[in-house]
Amino acid sequence: MEEIKNRVRKFRDDREWAQFHTPANLAKAISIESGELLEHFLWNDDYDKESVCEELADVMIYCLHMADSLGVNIEDIMNNKMDKNEKKYPVEKAKGTSKKYTEF
Repeated sequence: MEEIKNRVRKFRDDREWAQFHTPANLAKAISIESGELLEHFLWNDDYDKESVCEELADVMIYCLHMADSLGVNIEDIMNNKMDKNEKKYPVEKAKGTSKKYTEF
């Protein structure tokens, strides 16, 4: 994982694009790229996997940039969120259901 993170950062830094990577701009970029990902599923579930993977990669790249911009460690924030999710969605209550935790 560190290798791809460093590659993405180098790509950005070689082009001096970090100056444009404010949290607000990155949040917009993530939303836009997420919309492009969703577009592949508009009207039906037939999709081109390669195109979907390219959009997914765009979303993930911008998420890495957002973490950098905020000065946070991706693994740490994901683990913190998973800790919260595990408490909100215990297996014995959440298994096999799509209900929100407030509905248990």
